Amino acid sequence: MSNMHTQVTVAEIITQKLTDSFSPIHLEVLNESHRHHVPPNSETHFKVVLVSEEFDGLRLLARHRLVNNCLAHELATGVHALSIHTFTPSEWDANVEVPRTPNCRG
Repeated sequence: MSNMHTQVTVAEIITQKLTDSFSPIHLEVLNESHRHHVPPNSETHFKVVLVSEEFDGLRLLARHRLVNNCLAHELATGVHALSIHTFTPSEWDANVEVPRTPNCRG
């Protein structure tokens, strides 16, 4: 029996929390830390694409607040930047385009 301890990544924690909170139809959690001036294997910069019925009737700011509240611990303990892209199922079905991440200016 193997007793190996595997470290849970920040991306996995973010994915689990968003899944538990929003029951997403579509979810992408992309670690974009490599695009910034941080040490190798850092988990400090993330892009989230989240499609959920929870966003029906909510303005963009309210959606972002919900995501930020859900991930408050991660944002307070190491996640430096979080790019949030939230959509309702009907918005997503309309083939909205997720903005590309600009290159780091640091």
